[in-house]
Amino acid sequence: MKTSRHILFSMALMALTACSTQEVKQDSKTAPATDILTAISNESMQDSGQNPPMTVIKDDKNLNLVRIMDGGACKNDFQGTKGVFLVYAYPNDIERIKRDKGPKIFAEFEDEIQHLSTDALQDAINATNLAEDPFSLGADEAQEKLSKQFSTHFRSSIAKPIATFQQKTTLTIDIMPFLPSLFFYQQGCDAKRLEPETE
Repeated sequence: MKTSRHILFSMALMALTACSTQEVKQDSKTAPATDILTAISNESMQDSGQNPPMTVIKDDKNLNLVRIMDGGACKNDFQGTKGVFLVYAYPNDIERIKRDKGPKIFAEFEDEIQHLSTDALQDAINATNLAEDPFSLGADEAQEKLSKQFSTHFRSSIAKPIATFQQKTTLTIDIMPFLPSLFFYQQGCDAKRLEPETE
């Protein structure tokens, strides 16, 4: 893993295993997820030469990137997507919840975030038109259009579940796809390919 050229992330919120069906691979030398620096390990992100933003602003709060999830879903036998999804959280909320309820509560949050992310991913890919665009000027433009369309559907689908999660847990979060990492299947989406690799 190329650690010298890639961002390391602190304040891991929880041990999320996947957005849908894939798992983020971590270096075997890394410490447990509750107190580690988590490295970007997705090859598509490394190859793109781009890194996700470390912070985003939501409701006038600076949310830190706390987790990276791999995920994928098929729309049908031919079409689907896979890519990286970013989880952001408000650090003051994390510290308050750890202090008030203990760090074990984040295991429950893990399951909830995984579930709502999986549902939003499937809804987004179902709503995205993955047919080839005859008006695109090339593969790059077609990829950009698909990424933006998918992202819009994902953000729309996950907005209400995130609001419900925040109200229930008092943890401010945001989840979004990392557009440069998205890969779209248009001629064969095999759900088995999107499952985690067994060791």
